[in-house]
Amino acid sequence: MQKEGESGRKRLNQITRFLTVLVTLGQAPGYLVNLRAQSQSAIVAYNQPDLISPAFWWTTSIIILIAGTLFVMWLGERIQEKGIGNGISIIIMIGIIARLPFALKDEFLARLNQNAGGLIAFLVEIVALFIIVVISIMLVQGTRKIPVQFAKKIVGNKQYGGVRQYIPLKVNAAGVMPIIFAQAIMFIPATIAQFFPESEGMQGFFSHFTRYESFWYNFTFALLIIIFTYFYTAISVNPNQMADDMKKNGGFIPGVKPGKQTAGFIDDVMSRITLPGSIFLAFVAILPAIATLGGVSTNFAQFYGGTSLLILVGVVLDTLQQIESHLLMRHYDGLMKSGRIKGRSSINAPVQ
Repeated sequence: MQKEGESGRKRLNQITRFLTVLVTLGQAPGYLVNLRAQSQSAIVAYNQPDLISPAFWWTTSIIILIAGTLFVMWLGERIQEKGIGNGISIIIMIGIIARLPFALKDEFLARLNQNAGGLIAFLVEIVALFIIVVISIMLVQGTRKIPVQFAKKIVGNKQYGGVRQYIPLKVNAAGVMPIIFAQAIMFIPATIAQFFPESEGMQGFFSHFTRYESFWYNFTFALLIIIFTYFYTAISVNPNQMADDMKKNGGFIPGVKPGKQTAGFIDDVMSRITLPGSIFLAFVAILPAIATLGGVSTNFAQFYGGTSLLILVGVVLDTLQQIESHLLMRHYDGLMKSGRIKGRSSINAPVQ
């Protein structure tokens, strides 16, 4: 559908909207059950049954959740079309950033208490967070450039092609999706343990997988992230299509024959760079648990890794790249006086 042009993309967006409604319809009851388990005082139907019936409350609450999801999806699409892209991602990023000042304040006040390390410990945590952000930027921006040579064509008095370009293959092509998949799988042991509340053996076994700071939880979590990184990379990156497109446009990798050998070469490169990328991603994912064991509060430790940090870094870098692309298209020098910031944008500056 994406290859069909604008009409195909519109149909694909329409299917995505319908699937969003179906997914929300399945998740809304689970969200309400979890809310009831955490705080029944938040549910009017169970405190004042004379005012509102439980059936009416369930129906209206599910409708409200679906409508709220559709509104956020519509808002993200408007940001995508009228703004600089990353509509839904920007909304998620703002929700994550909104928690940061309160987490910083709580951590600062906690460190000022007696026997908590004081201001020195807080400064050490800030420096450690800065280093982790730099590592995350390296993970998001890391690429392996494959040189591609295009054949020369002479049409009339003009020469086309004959230039060398690069295919940037990301070290972490899967993004945060492996972490999300792994987190979903890690909910299964806790769910199974609820079916055997009286079995001490089952409870003891599954207790290792319900505490996110335990060794076996993090070991299994990291292993699942590595597996899902390979799985999602294999789905999202298609070497055969890349080789076919390159062949149609008259491009080839120096020293590699076009066609199947080019696809095999790209697949081998992706396999080699995905291993360190997946290990790096797994390390970033378990950093919040390591920070918690090191004495950092739970709320502030969430910013030391996981999906929150990767979404923040990825969305900010991508937004900066979009802004710089618009500036370069209008013959500006970018966001800095010295010109383009290295490693942030893959678009070449126009020749004056």
